[in-house]
Amino acid sequence: MTCGLYVVTSCADGKANGQIANTVFQVTADPARIAVSLNKENLTHEYVSRSGVFGVSVLDKETPMPFIGLFGFKSGRDVDKLAEVEHKEGLSGCPVVTENALAVIEARVVSTLDVGTHTIFVGDVVAGEVIRDGEPLTYAYYRDAKKGKAPKAAPTYHGPPPAAAKERNDVKMQKYVCQVCGYVYDPAVGDPDSGVAPGTAFENLPDDWVCPVCGAAKDQFEPE
Repeated sequence: MTCGLYVVTSCADGKANGQIANTVFQVTADPARIAVSLNKENLTHEYVSRSGVFGVSVLDKETPMPFIGLFGFKSGRDVDKLAEVEHKEGLSGCPVVTENALAVIEARVVSTLDVGTHTIFVGDVVAGEVIRDGEPLTYAYYRDAKKGKAPKAAPTYHGPPPAAAKERNDVKMQKYVCQVCGYVYDPAVGDPDSGVAPGTAFENLPDDWVCPVCGAAKDQFEPE
């Protein structure tokens, strides 16, 4: 089952935060209602629980990986995410991210469902806006084309494969895995967005090279 990739935002007591979510869906048409599933440990979950409002930004297919890394693999307890991107205050007072967004939606919570590690928040749509035309980013495209990974707090997270299932690679072309977000550096592909040409071994990456998804340093990578 595929789904989209969205930025879900909320605020409480003068503070705001946002996170990547891949479980956002329409519940009813009349009244217009949407639902989102959020991990209970996430700061955005805390803000939605306290304020009863949330925003959703529909991301463009070409959204850069560092943007996804900011909202998907960094905690709002450590960094002010919204200070780094374009956003605006919505009708409900909740911020909505406009950068890399095709559309934004605001909702006020009318019901919740405890599903264990996550809570499903159902909200009445109070505002919405199409920002520009484009193709939405799906989770399948993020995973297959962008080689993106799911954080441990995501509903779609799967742990690393058993050691016996891993392929044995030539040492010179060894793949390396980011221990923060799960991004795999493949020497055969390189990192063209960062100026690293295909065929560049991990050992030959510049010392200041960082994970293109979450910004982790080279010493936070381990052989696959």
